[in-house]
Amino acid sequence: MTTTVPNAAIPAPATSYQGDIARYWDHEARPVNLRLGDVDGLYHHHYGIGDVDHAALEAGPESEREERLVTELHRLESAQTDVLLDHLGPIRADDTLVDAGCGRGGSMVMAHQRFNCTVEGVTLSAKQADFGNQRARDLGIDHAVRSRVANMLNMPFETGQAAASWNNESSMYVDLEDLFAEHARVLAVGGRYVTITGCWNPVYGQPSKWVSQINAHFECNIHSRREYLRAMADNRLVPQTIIDLTPTTLPYWELRATSSLVTGIEEAFINSYKDGSFQYLLIAADRV
Repeated sequence: MTTTVPNAAIPAPATSYQGDIARYWDHEARPVNLRLGDVDGLYHHHYGIGDVDHAALEAGPESEREERLVTELHRLESAQTDVLLDHLGPIRADDTLVDAGCGRGGSMVMAHQRFNCTVEGVTLSAKQADFGNQRARDLGIDHAVRSRVANMLNMPFETGQAAASWNNESSMYVDLEDLFAEHARVLAVGGRYVTITGCWNPVYGQPSKWVSQINAHFECNIHSRREYLRAMADNRLVPQTIIDLTPTTLPYWELRATSSLVTGIEEAFINSYKDGSFQYLLIAADRV
C-alpha cells in the first residue's frame, strides 16, 4: 500500500502573490459556490458541462424554478468532475490520488466514492482546507480524504507516491513549468495527470479583452493552450487525450447567466467561448 507523509507544518506561501491568493480564497464566500454545494453536500470550485435538462427546469411551480435551476447547475458541475475522473485510468483501492488546488473538496469526495482509495488535496486557503476536512468527517471518510494547506508547487508527498493527480481549474494560479515538474515528481512512472482548464487560444493571436476580464475577476493568469503542451513535454508528461470541452460548457454559462447567482463575469465567459479566443480543455497525460 502506498504510504502517506504525516501531516507537518507547512511553510507560508512562498511569494507575495501566493499570499494574496490565499487571502482571496480565505475570504471568498460566493453564493454560486456554496448554494450549489448545498444541493447534495458536494462543494465544487469549477464549472459545468453537458446539455441542460430543460424538462427538469420547467417541471413544477414557477415559484420553485430557481431551486430547480440551482440543482441543474450543480448537476452540470458534478458531471464535469465525472469526466475528469473518467480519464484517470484504472485506480486501485490502495492507490493515492492528489488534487492540486482542491478547493472545498468536492472532487476529492467523488474520487473516493468512485475508487475507494486515498485522496490527498492541497490548497493555499486554510479556510478551504478546514471546510473540506469537516465535510470528510461528516461523511465518515476522513481516514481516506484529507485537505492540506500547502503549495501545489511544493507538495508534501513522496516522490512517486501518487497513482494519478489533477488540477481542476486551478492551474491558472501558477507557472506551468514549475507545476508540471512537481506533478512529474509526485506521480509514479506510468501515472496519469489530468487537467481541465480554461486557456486562451493562440490561434486568436493574444489574450482577448474577455480573457483579461476573467484574469482580473479571479486574480489569476490564464495560460495559452500552447503553453500547457510545451510545459508538459518539458516535464515527462505525454498527452494521451485532448478534448475541447468548449461546446459542452457553454450551456452551463448560458443557464447560469439567467440565475440569481450571477457574479458579473458570465458575459466574458460566454463571449470568449463564442468568438474562439478562449477554450475549455481536458488534457490527460501519462508520466514517462
